[in-house]
Amino acid sequence: MEDFYETRIEGVNGKKVGLFGVFDGHGGARAAEFVKHNLFTNLLKHPKFISDTKSAIAEAYSDTDKEFLKSENNQMRDAGSTASTAIIVGTRLLVANVGDSRAVICRGGNAYAVSRDHKPDQSDERRRIEDAGGFVMWAGTWRVGGVLAVSRAFGDRLLKQFVVADPEIEEEKIDESLEFLILASDGLWDVVTNDEAVAMIKPIQSPEDAAKMLMQEASKRG
Repeated sequence: MEDFYETRIEGVNGKKVGLFGVFDGHGGARAAEFVKHNLFTNLLKHPKFISDTKSAIAEAYSDTDKEFLKSENNQMRDAGSTASTAIIVGTRLLVANVGDSRAVICRGGNAYAVSRDHKPDQSDERRRIEDAGGFVMWAGTWRVGGVLAVSRAFGDRLLKQFVVADPEIEEEKIDESLEFLILASDGLWDVVTNDEAVAMIKPIQSPEDAAKMLMQEASKRG
């Protein structure tokens, strides 16, 4: 099992905040488990978590990546992990991600992706990798160095120069039109479209039942 999730409701400077994340490991579960236990802790203790939340998120991602790489006592270990996280501060929803775990919202009855899957064949990602001295090649799918099918991730020591943990961060306003958010790894998104996922769970009131429905559908199609 290389997929992990984390949910926290905390108080920060008198404000209630929500932190939610999905972490999909590759090359073993170590990176995903480490990120699960440390990313939100690093974010919550950041001095600018409330005043400059986007900068705090970016720095927490970077710090967690460095801490994981430092914790790996075997220099040849090369575990990595994606992350898709949603941070709620008041009426602000901030979504950050590295890799191909995705965040999708239902707003006004329609599905909208609020994160971008980081794939090596995207023109800007490929250019960034090549500018850093790396290469992208086809090996069943497009891969960094012919090995890794995502272009951003935590860990991945041997490809770290090219596979960065710099998140893309998007912000949405929480209002009456925002109905719900789905965070999931590629285990769902490889077999279920954004529109299908939203349509499936729109009638379901319980978040737990909605998550179970999506898991069952992914398993059936996978």
